Amino acid sequence: MYKQKKIVAIITARGGSKALPKKNILPLQGKPLIGWTIDQARNCAYIDEIVVSTDCPEIAKVSEQFGVKVPNLRPAELAMDTASSMDVVAHVLNSLENAGKYFDHIVLLEPTSPLRKKDDLTCAIQQLIDNENADGIISVGEVHMEHPMIVKKITDANRIASYIDDLKKITQRQQADKAYFPYGVIYMVKASVFKAKKMFYTDNVIPYHIERWQNYEIDDIWDFICVEAILNKQCGEL
Repeated sequence: MYKQKKIVAIITARGGSKALPKKNILPLQGKPLIGWTIDQARNCAYIDEIVVSTDCPEIAKVSEQFGVKVPNLRPAELAMDTASSMDVVAHVLNSLENAGKYFDHIVLLEPTSPLRKKDDLTCAIQQLIDNENADGIISVGEVHMEHPMIVKKITDANRIASYIDDLKKITQRQQADKAYFPYGVIYMVKASVFKAKKMFYTDNVIPYHIERWQNYEIDDIWDFICVEAILNKQCGEL
């Protein structure tokens, strides 16, 4: 709780990953991947309750070993590739409210973004609640080599072309406006806003800026290798 606002953290972790099987429980520096996010949430004094939503008994077992009970697995319809994170969050929120538990803010944490500094969750929560007029806050990292002004596509004629049509001409990336990608370090929204719009992205969301070395989400083995190398280098900040 921060300034009398109750906060629930929801950690979403599907069992089915085609690019990197069982990635959410793969050992990362000796700790299951999801364990990093659970520990980070438990170490944030402002978070009142932590919920792990999963369809996988193995993930549920590991989560309980890290101190978060998972009394029920996700319904089958929320375990499919077509189910969105917003569907999962809505299901968790409804389950909590049916049990008489109500929260002012929802924090969504993705296990595939374990590169959180010790104070990231605390700082982001403070920034949003101190900014009473904002609907939410989302972690963003500045895009560098993948800037939309320089990203290309391959046409049907097998030629390289600008990915976005009608781009203004630039000669250097530094001349373009800064671009940002939303990483899963933290997504946070007022519960009232989520229940009304079923989204974290409204036109009234503020950014939480993360550092360059945090700009990773684990999707495949190469991401995993990079994140593990960064953890070896940055272990003092986590």
